[in-house]
Amino acid sequence: SHCDTKRNYPDDVMQAIAATGGVIGIGYWEDVTCDDSPLGVARTIQAAIDLVGEDHVALGSDYDGTVTTGFDTAELAALTQAMLDIGLTEAQIRKVAGGNMVRVLRDRLN
Repeated sequence: SHCDTKRNYPDDVMQAIAATGGVIGIGYWEDVTCDDSPLGVARTIQAAIDLVGEDHVALGSDYDGTVTTGFDTAELAALTQAMLDIGLTEAQIRKVAGGNMVRVLRDRLN
C-alpha cells in the first residue's frame, strides 16, 4: 500500500472493487495520503493507478468539513499540474478528475 493506514483499503480490496468496474476515490488529507500537498496527492493517485488501472481511480476530496485538507477546490489547478509533473497524461487526468465517476454513475443508473 502507498500509505499504510487503517483508514485506507488494503490492495486486495482495491483490486476487488476495480474488478467489479468500481472506482476508488483518493482523499486529499494527510491521514490517507501521508502527504497532503498537491504533489503528495498526485503520487497517491499514481500509486492507485499503478495498482488498479486508470479507469478505477477518482478524486475523493471529502470537502465536507470533517477533515482538514492541505488545499481546497480553489487550488485544484495545482493538483492538476502535479499530476502532469509526475507524468500522468491529460486523458488520465480527465478520467481521475471526473470521467471515471461519470462512467460509473451512468452505468449504475441506466
